[in-house]
Amino acid sequence: MDLLQPGTDLLRFEPFAREHVSDLVFVTVSGAHLYGFPSPDSDVDLRGAFLAPLSSLVSLSRPVETLEPKGYVDGLEVEMVAHDLGKYLRLLIKPSGYVLEQIFSPWVVITSPDHEELKSLALASLSRRLIRHYRGFALSEWRAYQKSDAEKTVKRLLYLFRVLMTGIVVLSEGVVEADLARLNERFHLDLAPLIEAKVREHVLMTADDGRFVREIEQLFVQLDEAAERSPLPENIPNRDAIEEFLVRLRLRHVSLIQ
Repeated sequence: MDLLQPGTDLLRFEPFAREHVSDLVFVTVSGAHLYGFPSPDSDVDLRGAFLAPLSSLVSLSRPVETLEPKGYVDGLEVEMVAHDLGKYLRLLIKPSGYVLEQIFSPWVVITSPDHEELKSLALASLSRRLIRHYRGFALSEWRAYQKSDAEKTVKRLLYLFRVLMTGIVVLSEGVVEADLARLNERFHLDLAPLIEAKVREHVLMTADDGRFVREIEQLFVQLDEAAERSPLPENIPNRDAIEEFLVRLRLRHVSLIQ
């Protein structure tokens, strides 16, 4: 199977997204394609936000805040996860690095003026609290990797490098970057053997991983240093603006359907 390429290739996924989720604010590609190390069997991970209908927000039942359609587009397996905008923004101010990476993903399937405004709000929301997301995820993966030989996979190592580098860059530069190759332009590590093994669908680490282990340990140190020296504010500075954005879009959405 050919690997998915960015650009016009992504337009094929718009009908699938709109068929399964209404009133979308944006949809982007996440996962291995965004991170820069897909293999031929990688599915296409679509992520996005939508505006839930008024009826679901005011009914006695709790609204459906997450939709997860799955299917195939041109022979490619597609897994989509879309959150109602309210839930999405709650994740943003948590803060969630995943949400930031999805908002700024250059692999755009559906966009809108609201998406552009969301990107501005997301950029202004960056804070030192992101250390919790990036260190927490990396530490969980690192412990799993060290647990047993069966957990020592090429994919897990690549995710460790990617998430640690993304955390360092966002905390030190205020830039949300999820592509491993572009991240590594700053770190200059030899990750080609891992990426090549992942593309060839080699699952377990069969070679000596000593060098990679030392590099990951050093990245943990750099992540902590980046958090300590970060020019970002301690807490999210624009929570009120994010809430105003949500309320405005909710009210506009109601007026459009009346």
